[in-house]
Amino acid sequence: MNMVDIIRKKRDSGTLSREEIEYWISGTVNETIPEYQTSALLMATCIRGMTDEEAAILTDVMAHSGSMFTPQELGGFSVDKHSTGGVGDTTTLVLIPLLAAAGLTVGKLSGRALGHTGGTIDKLESIPGFRTDLSRTEFLGLVRETRLALADHTDDMVPADRILYELRDVTSTVDSLPLIVASIMSKKIAGGAQGIVIDVKTGAGAFLPKLEDSRKLAQSLVAIGSKLGRKISALITDMSQPLGLMIGNALEVLEAIDTLRGHGPADLSALCCELGAELLVFAGAATSHDNAVLKLERLLENGKALDSFRQLISQQGGNATVIDDPSLLPRAARKVEARAKTSGTIARLNALEMGRAANLLGAGRYTKEDTIDPAVGIELKVKVGDHVEANDILAWLHVNAEANLEQACGMIESAYVIDPSGAQHAPPPLIVERIAGAQ
Repeated sequence: MNMVDIIRKKRDSGTLSREEIEYWISGTVNETIPEYQTSALLMATCIRGMTDEEAAILTDVMAHSGSMFTPQELGGFSVDKHSTGGVGDTTTLVLIPLLAAAGLTVGKLSGRALGHTGGTIDKLESIPGFRTDLSRTEFLGLVRETRLALADHTDDMVPADRILYELRDVTSTVDSLPLIVASIMSKKIAGGAQGIVIDVKTGAGAFLPKLEDSRKLAQSLVAIGSKLGRKISALITDMSQPLGLMIGNALEVLEAIDTLRGHGPADLSALCCELGAELLVFAGAATSHDNAVLKLERLLENGKALDSFRQLISQQGGNATVIDDPSLLPRAARKVEARAKTSGTIARLNALEMGRAANLLGAGRYTKEDTIDPAVGIELKVKVGDHVEANDILAWLHVNAEANLEQACGMIESAYVIDPSGAQHAPPPLIVERIAGAQ
């Protein structure tokens, strides 16, 4: 077996066997296969595609390319959630403690921000003292003892994905559907989850703005997860406008606390309950989706979900006092207002432009080496469907530096499309579609 034959086979639209995929991934990780050959195979895959069976094998082989967590190590049936990324997407900070409060086992590994989308790890690290760099022993100990842990990915998990992604990034093969699916699902499989819900964003602020592309990704993720024996479903959800009202790391922690207290934005609360309901049903903790939603709503109202977040912060070294005293979170030096130029109804709110504006203020990264300012960001006052008068506040910018302030203000003002006609504009549906797996 050699890489030239494997590359040729895929170039000619052939279907790779498990042995061939194992040979490729093993050689890539142990560096016996040169990068130029792996890059050639990535390009052939991008052009010719993969069958679901091939993509499932690639996912499984990538998951086994480094250390893994098993269901037995995690203490039985564990659940996980993945989002394809958005603006103001605070769901993980709310959903993970909410699921733990519902009695589920949740050991979640998350990532950092890159581009216009936020990163869960960056948000958590805005909490004073919070540790995301847990060792394997620490992580497993917390999951077994408390059924709850949330940490950064470790370098020894799915090393194949890290290598392939870096090559995809410089060979224009990032948007290959089977490679996207294998990247996402290999980390979920390695994380040991038995029940998985995928939040696939669609709309202006999404990784895949077009619904057709979002649907294909959701269907492929669910198909591969099912082939690998997981209970899995996907919700295609709106990201044409930001989720919730806060964009930025400490700001989103503050919004998560409000939501776990039962006072959060309606769209964020509803989405967390809908995503969580999928997992409660998978775990046998609810008899129906509607029953599961009601159960999760009660946990937001009665304070148990907030108690779970308090426990998560405390057990990972953070100062849990931030829940009762949010002033302990990083705060920007000042707030600057972005105002409406005309009266009317908010017809559209471009999530991508809002995410880019937050990045200009320092809330995100353009490269992996960039430093994030946890205090800065954007606080929305109005969203689609709301009426404004000329000079009303659209949003507040939480600012520490002046360098990009004028440009960020301009982007925010242009992100709001105001219809002066007086016509009504309903917010876009939060959940566009549900894709179910073979359970």
